[in-house]
Amino acid sequence: MLPVVRIVVATDSFKGTLTAAEASDAVARGLLRARPDAEVLTRPVADGGEGTVAAAVRAGARPVTRTVSGPDGRPVRAVFAVDGSTAVVELAAAAGLGLLAGPAPTTATTRGVGELLLAALDAGARRIVLGLGGSASTDAGAGLLQALGVRLLDAAGRDVPPGGAGLAVLDRIDARARDPRLRDVTVEVATDVDNPLTGPDGAAAVYGPQKGATPEQVAALDAALQRFAAVVRRDLGTELEGRPAMGAAGGTAAGVAAVLPCSVASGAELVADLVGLDAALAGTDLAVTGEGSLDAQSLRGKAPAVVAARARAAGVPCVGLAGRVGLDPDALAAAGFTAAHAMTEVAGLARCLAEPAAVLEELAARVLRGQAPSNPRT
Repeated sequence: MLPVVRIVVATDSFKGTLTAAEASDAVARGLLRARPDAEVLTRPVADGGEGTVAAAVRAGARPVTRTVSGPDGRPVRAVFAVDGSTAVVELAAAAGLGLLAGPAPTTATTRGVGELLLAALDAGARRIVLGLGGSASTDAGAGLLQALGVRLLDAAGRDVPPGGAGLAVLDRIDARARDPRLRDVTVEVATDVDNPLTGPDGAAAVYGPQKGATPEQVAALDAALQRFAAVVRRDLGTELEGRPAMGAAGGTAAGVAAVLPCSVASGAELVADLVGLDAALAGTDLAVTGEGSLDAQSLRGKAPAVVAARARAAGVPCVGLAGRVGLDPDALAAAGFTAAHAMTEVAGLARCLAEPAAVLEELAARVLRGQAPSNPRT
């Protein structure tokens, strides 16, 4: 039996099967089966998109629920988190792709996200962490800005319609009526992508098709985003083109940067800070992290790689558990992993999909008992 006394479990979601909290809890149960006397601390993590609020709540933040506008205008119930003067808001809770009844690539709006920001201000927030990811919109955060009181007007002085298509008729921006409380707020944008706002690697070209946009709609949306950037440059004096990460969440990062003092950072790093990962790792004997597929994409700033890197910095061995492992031992070691194991070591694919929590629990128990082979690739 491994001489383990204290274990930190910090997994991301196993997409399509387990949330980050469900995965972390399953791992914790397995570890305690193998070592009932262990102290197991769970700190679910995320990349800044879906799961960010849940991670903050698990770490002790208070959940707050509000009814806001969904991406197609229908009301939705959305949750954000409050911890003292810090609020954690998740774009997907109000403008997520999963909230649409059907594709709306040119009309989906981020207005509800702005309404959540107002609710966070009402709750006393002076620091807002805005997690981007899973968006239904390509509106450059236009709806968010309108909810905050920013006027986006056409040539006749009318508010532009919702969605990226509305930006095609944008003539001027008037930010004078924005909520005055925003002057005293720090906004930290959390994202795991670095796409620019426009062009072949921009928000419309890369993510528009995932939201149902046809090639013609992608071209129209990209042109509308270019127009937005040009009007922002002229009216607000802020340059959005050519800056990394401005294309995050359909350009929402650009809309926030256009009007609010903000910083843009790795979502996984911000979430690790929010959940107090470094403090949790101090004095720990083992860290366990994971996600659905531990592969080359994981090493590009994804949450498990951040957990492994921070564990290594703290001198803590780190084991990765995943649905599949697509990294060889050298790549794993370079990233800070002591070992990695796939769920298919203990069950066939059908059972892994049908009973993911039970299989992950069994895998964690076997790994801690030392029954699993070292660094298999499955």
